[in-house]
Amino acid sequence: MGNIRAAITGINAWAPDYRLTNQELSKLVETSDEWIMQRVGIKERRILKGEGLGSSDLGEKAVQGLLLKTGTSPDDVDLLICATITPDMLFPATANIISDKCGIKNAFSFDLNAACSGFLFALQTGAAYVETGKYKKVIVVGADKNVFNNRLYR
Repeated sequence: MGNIRAAITGINAWAPDYRLTNQELSKLVETSDEWIMQRVGIKERRILKGEGLGSSDLGEKAVQGLLLKTGTSPDDVDLLICATITPDMLFPATANIISDKCGIKNAFSFDLNAACSGFLFALQTGAAYVETGKYKKVIVVGADKNVFNNRLYR
């Protein structure tokens, strides 16, 4: 048997509709669009609003779209890895919740928590599982719902 190489065969993204602009943010904290743009270059943030919504809700939308876009059955997924530093809860893993919401029943799933490098860590981990021959269909999803001020999210 030759070397097995992992390949990205589908990409999908999803972001909430609500946009928090720098101008709106400057009304909540002492800052300005100019100050933010000079330092980090961010014009807006996407905010998932609604009571009880978390990272799994973001991940669910992205994964459902990926399955649809690639014509993949949830039954064909072997592994789902969620890169997040804002899990819905400590147990079960956000990856488990996403799998359940998406009808992925035959897969192993777990979270990787590595902050800024988390998605790259999860992508490399998923590739390693494929390259060992253990799994064929691996989904890697990054999802974070940062809460720094509850007033913004209700």
